[in-house]
Amino acid sequence: MRILVMGGTRFVGRPLVSRLLAAGHELTLFTRGRNPLPEGVEHLQGDRSSAEGLAALQDRPFEVIIDSSGRSLDDTRRVLERTGAPSHRLVYVSSAGVYADSELWPLDEDAPIDPASRHAGKAETETWLRQEGIPFTSFRPTYIVGPGNYNPVESWFFDRIVHGQPVPLPGDGSTITQLGHVSDLAAAMARCIEVDPAANRIYNCTGSQGVTFLGLVQAAARACGKDPTSVEIRRFDPAGLDKKARKAFPLRLAHFLTDTHRVRRELAWEPAYDLEATLADSYANDYAKRMPTTPDFSGDAALLG
Repeated sequence: MRILVMGGTRFVGRPLVSRLLAAGHELTLFTRGRNPLPEGVEHLQGDRSSAEGLAALQDRPFEVIIDSSGRSLDDTRRVLERTGAPSHRLVYVSSAGVYADSELWPLDEDAPIDPASRHAGKAETETWLRQEGIPFTSFRPTYIVGPGNYNPVESWFFDRIVHGQPVPLPGDGSTITQLGHVSDLAAAMARCIEVDPAANRIYNCTGSQGVTFLGLVQAAARACGKDPTSVEIRRFDPAGLDKKARKAFPLRLAHFLTDTHRVRRELAWEPAYDLEATLADSYANDYAKRMPTTPDFSGDAALLG
């Protein structure tokens, strides 16, 4: 198939493009030209942040469009105004951050949406695609981690464990979160375009289990080759923090757990990485190769008071 990938040279894009090329698809990557390109792809250079920056896409139809970087409805709509709707499927990376807080866990794809979420633009995009009759498959991951992650998620824990710093944790560390490996997400995205019933479906897509914050620290320590009992934990009360201080901790300060039965059943997909393998791969194949010598721990003071 003729596939347009918006991006494709960073985090999710790298394993996804590799899979699509291996499957024999004809790929066009639209990027700002800042990162090396894989062999065997067409490159269109531009900046999607402005209408003018998308000029290279004008009148370029595709069978599949993969949008992993759109954050708002306008981001995706501007692309389709130039290419037209894909004839087969638009594959979209949304976020489990669209869901509202709940007393029921895990959250399935029909859970209520939070219109005030900072990811609300992704939910609006999904709604618009359905209303316009544009065939799409959307993925709602929780925290995607692994080699190439430019968000300080697992690296936040690695920094403190490797450098012998205390790890701040909210409350008793029993809050549950959920991580997924970037290659598993890429596998599901590549798979969905081969499955006709995946059209107009939304999928939670992440690791199949949750983990407590304390369990995450212990797993991260093992990934670093450290004894989990040697890691010092410093508790803090999240209720007493202002918004700026809260951002010094890399995860939501509330439960964040989704049900992945739909994607596993309908795409015949299973994550290849469990939590231990995910963190071990991220540490060995990314963090250990670029280990910062002077991480910034200044935000910890705001957490610990």
